[in-house]
Amino acid sequence: MAVHHGPDVPDPMQTAAIDDAAKALLLAWDAAREQVTPRISSVQLNALLALERAEGLNLGGLASELGMLLSSASRLCDRLVASGMVERVPGRADRREIALYLTPASRMLLGELRRIRRRALSGVLEKMSSGGRAALLHGLSEFAAAAEDGNGESAPAQTA
Repeated sequence: MAVHHGPDVPDPMQTAAIDDAAKALLLAWDAAREQVTPRISSVQLNALLALERAEGLNLGGLASELGMLLSSASRLCDRLVASGMVERVPGRADRREIALYLTPASRMLLGELRRIRRRALSGVLEKMSSGGRAALLHGLSEFAAAAEDGNGESAPAQTA
């Protein structure tokens, strides 16, 4: 018996096709990450991306952003500071609170990651028709908007 889907219910075949396409996108991202960041883990990269989105975040905020325990975030931050990717700065209002900032080295790393990733994506997009690219952009823009929660915040990113 055929299953009928209303206009607001996604077809399971569409969902599967999007899942397959997302896998190809994530493979491109992971390949770019491996070229640029072989010396840092994906968790460390996610921490850098969180700090890029919210400069001056404190350790508790970073732990919350990454969905980890404060003690784990503290050890992660220690490793990032030791590797020269993050700096700790005393807070302006409360000097006991430590704010976390990206270093120039981490900014360069994130910029290079984006350049490599965009070059790889461009190679794939060149193989598509202009209409296909326009439809993809429209669909991804709508997808990103729908993925935002009620507070206007996106779900935490998993990969750069």
